[in-house]
Amino acid sequence: MGNRRAFKKLKLRSWPACLVLALTLICCKTENVGLNFEKALNSTPHIEGKKEYLNSPFVTAGNRVYMVGHQDGTFPEIGWHIKGEMGGIWDHPIKLMDGFDAELLWEEEQYALDSAHTFVNYPFANRHVFSIPNKQLSVQRWQFVPDNKEGVVIQYVLKNTSNRPVELKFKYTGYSDLRPTWLGERTAMVDGEDKARYDNSLGIWMVKDSLNPWYVAFGADRSPMGHQWTKNRYAGKGSASNLTYPVRIAANGEWAITFTIAGSYQSKEAVVHNFKDIQGNSIEDLVQKEQRYQQLANNSKLTVPDKKLQETFQWLKYNADWMVRTVPEIGTGIAAGIPDYPWWFGVDSEYALKGYMAVGQTDVVEKTIKLLDSMSNVVNGNGRIIHEMSTNGAVFNKGNINETPQFASMIWETYRWNGDLNFLKAYFPTIKKGLQWLMEENDGNKNLFPDGFGMMEIHGMDSEMIDVAAYTQRAFSDASKIALELGDQTLAKSYSDTATLLKEKINAEFWSETFGSYADFIGTDQQALRLIDDAIVRADTLNKPWAVEELQRTKKSIVQNPSETPRPFVLHHNWVVNTPMEMQIADEHRADKALETAEKYVNPFGVFVTGIDRDDSAGTDEGSFKGSTVFSYTGAVMTLPTGVQAVAENNYGNPDKALNYLKRMSRSFSYALPGSMYEVSPDYGMIAQAWNIYGFAIPIVQQFFGIQPNAAERRVTIAIQMPEEWDKASLEDVVIADNKLSIFYEKSKSDISLKVVQQNTDWTIDIVFPMNKDNVKHRIISSPTDVKSSSDAYIITTKQASTDILVAIIKSQQQE
Repeated sequence: MGNRRAFKKLKLRSWPACLVLALTLICCKTENVGLNFEKALNSTPHIEGKKEYLNSPFVTAGNRVYMVGHQDGTFPEIGWHIKGEMGGIWDHPIKLMDGFDAELLWEEEQYALDSAHTFVNYPFANRHVFSIPNKQLSVQRWQFVPDNKEGVVIQYVLKNTSNRPVELKFKYTGYSDLRPTWLGERTAMVDGEDKARYDNSLGIWMVKDSLNPWYVAFGADRSPMGHQWTKNRYAGKGSASNLTYPVRIAANGEWAITFTIAGSYQSKEAVVHNFKDIQGNSIEDLVQKEQRYQQLANNSKLTVPDKKLQETFQWLKYNADWMVRTVPEIGTGIAAGIPDYPWWFGVDSEYALKGYMAVGQTDVVEKTIKLLDSMSNVVNGNGRIIHEMSTNGAVFNKGNINETPQFASMIWETYRWNGDLNFLKAYFPTIKKGLQWLMEENDGNKNLFPDGFGMMEIHGMDSEMIDVAAYTQRAFSDASKIALELGDQTLAKSYSDTATLLKEKINAEFWSETFGSYADFIGTDQQALRLIDDAIVRADTLNKPWAVEELQRTKKSIVQNPSETPRPFVLHHNWVVNTPMEMQIADEHRADKALETAEKYVNPFGVFVTGIDRDDSAGTDEGSFKGSTVFSYTGAVMTLPTGVQAVAENNYGNPDKALNYLKRMSRSFSYALPGSMYEVSPDYGMIAQAWNIYGFAIPIVQQFFGIQPNAAERRVTIAIQMPEEWDKASLEDVVIADNKLSIFYEKSKSDISLKVVQQNTDWTIDIVFPMNKDNVKHRIISSPTDVKSSSDAYIITTKQASTDILVAIIKSQQQE
């Protein structure tokens, strides 16, 4: 309750080697305006957006504050979670501003900076470009959010391209909207009218919510010549006020002004401190953020022949950092997506954090887990993991069934990377309670398949779902390993026995030989018939005649062959039917069939959420997603199902097919927002999504490069499973506890060379190479240590800082 009381009151360029020096020089040379963003970011990686998507969202991200507007420089009222309020500037758990705008004023003419003709995205900043041709004037707007600070910095640079000086006025208008986050009413957060007051001593506007100690302040590094209130054009209880500045630009010269927007939900003193701190330290803040992002790029650094995929992976690491949300009174964790899911989720984290660990973003992993665990214990107290919590601490959904078992697996996977036994000890009590809750309160018929909603939030799909069953099986398997690590052999055996039995039952009871697929669910005939009727309406509305016909045949079969007991049904071809392969539960026979069946339900961007939504054009349609006017996932192809499919293909020795799914997802990279990948491919839903990193990092780091960490024993197994077309690939500086690992792979027609480099030589590396793969024999030509062999693989064990291996490729005469 303490927390709640607190709230009551495309060009890819290398990173600059000398950015710090450059910024120092810029600071010294620029009179009165501080940092020149353009010069500072000149060599930073960046991607230019498409003209046709200027009227779509972008984000400027920070862990305390973030800003969402449109690429054309405007701030329309967007979003559905809080209708029309998900854009603008947020300092969770409150919103600060709906946005701002700027105008250039001449005596008899004015020009609004609301139609940028170019948008350029940087890993930690953005740029909008405007042109006023008849004035021979161009304007650039830059912005970034400093780490760990409640504010954003915006800089305008006006460039005079004429041979004569220019004089005009610059008017900046800020639109405050100090309001609570989603579910604010549950923690007594009541929105009051905003009251704006001009502070003469600072030359800034100070705005306060009339009912709360919520503040926003904005102003520039120049003294204004005027200020006034103006009409607020946004819905809500906000205010509008402006600042006007005199401008004189020399012939072929430039003029810059840098604005700071700062917020606080605590006090006036805090917002003044935040404003001064951000305004006075923008150079240092930018340098520190650049350095941190360079480290993000360097960790798990991928180099492959496919430069589009390489670039996608690099930027997904940046995207992952955009998701970090810190509210000190509650904690730090990754949000699910921007702009409508900027708060914390159980299952989104359970997928995403596995990817975060694989790319070295380990700190936020442990903070997110701590947040989910603590709030789940407060709200549930029985091991059940929450589904969705707003940034004021209000929990919307106490947890879908799949989130509790997936938490157990997330803990085990994290432990494999960090090797911290105290970490296991901290969270095993929650896991034990959660598995007990899962089976005692949600498995009414005691058949080991819990009932309830999993990933598919379709009305009526709350019986025994395939994804819940698959994730439950993996949870017991992983919990058994945790119990063993903690010395509880009795519990380890009990969990292991349950996992073994569940694996057998899933393969026997969920499998449909007729469809070559695992069933969507096990349920009664009555449940299935209701769902079929709903599905027929859906398929008919979407004009999917093949789906209507299939559903009608299934309905007829059920009616003609009734069952008094629950049985498996394949109705929707939902993506979750592939989770037994993602979790490596399926046997080889079923996996081969199911993976082949899954290939029917794709388009060029990936896997359909619901298979019956596909049609004959799905295989070739590379156009924009035609979503409904009311937000819906109907007809959607999403990154998570596609990433799951890539993981599944790799699990069964199909790296080329896994790579095909990664390429499909990569087609949506920079499709709408440069440098990002939408939640729904290619351009619908969230403009950035946390779990995207799962679908790339796991297939690349842990499967293609085969890195399987065992940090507790200071040991790593490397089992390369490289796609055929990657004849040269490297992955550098993979963080595993206190070690870093790099792998360099190169293949010719006759041999494969492998170089493994590690930072700490007290770690043991086991390099596993198959003797035979796809009817191609391998033979170790050279190795610095003795080569052991099992029945089907060579094993080279080393502790050296650098290990070089050469492997001969021996093809049969038929292959030659």
